[in-house]
Amino acid sequence: MRSERPKVLQRLAGRPLLSHVLDTAYALDPSSIHVVYGYGGDEVKKEIKSAQLNWVEQHEQLGTGHAVACALPFISDSQRVLVLCGDVPLVTPSTLLPLLQDPSNSVSLLTAQLQNPSGYGRIIRDCQNVWIEGIVEEKDASDGQKSIREVNTGILAAPAAALKMWLSNLSSENAQGEYYLTDIVSMAANSGYEVRGHCVPAATEVAGVNDFEQLAEAEAIWQGRQRSELMRSGMALPAPERVIIRGTVEFGMDCVIDADVLLEGDVVLGNGVKIGVGSVVRNSIIGDDTTIEPYSVIIDSEIGRRCQVGPFAHLRPATVLDDKARVGNFVETKAAQLGEGSKANHLSYLGDAEVGTRVNIGAGTITCNYDGANKHKTIIGNGAFIGSGTELVAPVNVGSSATIGAGTTLTRDAPQNCLTVGRSRQKSISGWQRPGSKNDENSAEDGLISERPSNRSSE
Repeated sequence: MRSERPKVLQRLAGRPLLSHVLDTAYALDPSSIHVVYGYGGDEVKKEIKSAQLNWVEQHEQLGTGHAVACALPFISDSQRVLVLCGDVPLVTPSTLLPLLQDPSNSVSLLTAQLQNPSGYGRIIRDCQNVWIEGIVEEKDASDGQKSIREVNTGILAAPAAALKMWLSNLSSENAQGEYYLTDIVSMAANSGYEVRGHCVPAATEVAGVNDFEQLAEAEAIWQGRQRSELMRSGMALPAPERVIIRGTVEFGMDCVIDADVLLEGDVVLGNGVKIGVGSVVRNSIIGDDTTIEPYSVIIDSEIGRRCQVGPFAHLRPATVLDDKARVGNFVETKAAQLGEGSKANHLSYLGDAEVGTRVNIGAGTITCNYDGANKHKTIIGNGAFIGSGTELVAPVNVGSSATIGAGTTLTRDAPQNCLTVGRSRQKSISGWQRPGSKNDENSAEDGLISERPSNRSSE
């Protein structure tokens, strides 16, 4: 893939390919899972963390048969072994289950019928076309064998004891100079084992990922599955092909997700939630009858019932909106809680803030929460009114039902039920000449006007 990242860590729906394969394995309730790794193994183990996995290093990449042989010492002879591929992420548990339900003394292969089988190992069946007698790889196949459309997917199940015996007898005398796992099929057939083939319902399930074009194709298939499942479960998607899911979505009745919406991580939607065009929701909970207006970004936040967010709002992590709160155009919040019925309708920043109920935050208000080293908190009491263009220099408290005059820079606590105003004195200078360009003969001399900044900035 021309990437320093190991292939199994390439992202499908926001998660590594290997994570999807492991999810399928977990769904089958195995007694153990063994991951055989080679290139980039340390990076893979660092990203895929699970106490349930046994990591097995394949020191030399000598083929699929050698890879399975590396894991077999950790598996008891009485087990039935299912072999999956780390770069085949779309196969489903229901497709694999028949391989595990076959008789314990049989070998079961997952096969696929392809219009163009080029590059795949061909399935060789007996004259009655019932049992499988062997698999021949593309590079070793004759012209007649290359015309076969049933192919090996690389996924099989076999009894562990017999598998150990067959793998110990593998040879690398082939075009690749590798130990093919597929060679055990003819060994099993010659030993009197039934080799059964289960053809996958849709060939897309066993699509491998070897380049970024195939990764994009797998992404499209996965997204289509998720959208279909959502719509069949009651989610309205007016433009389904333009909705992207990268996680799990739990939702109630009468929810609508519009075009170009991205849902990531664990998203929980109540009844009657509407998410507008171009919005992003990640790891968040949205309560009943709440509307997310277009082009809003909501990350690691919790929104109550009958709230309104956006358009163009940005709710950063640890934002909590109580019922009926409103966060409007170009408002950004971070680690902020807005009480029931409170509103910040436009052009404001609320960071590290605790806002009570029924508070009005005027346009252009900012909490100056960061002093360059530490974050400080702003607390606003119930029913307070914050005028437009106000700077709240944290740490600071605004009392209940207090009014902060527009344009105030608040550096000390404001008492409840009072009007607090803090502005510089206005003055007008007559005869002042506006500076012009240097090429303007009427321009005044260059000047410099500076103001001392406050000791807080917003972040």
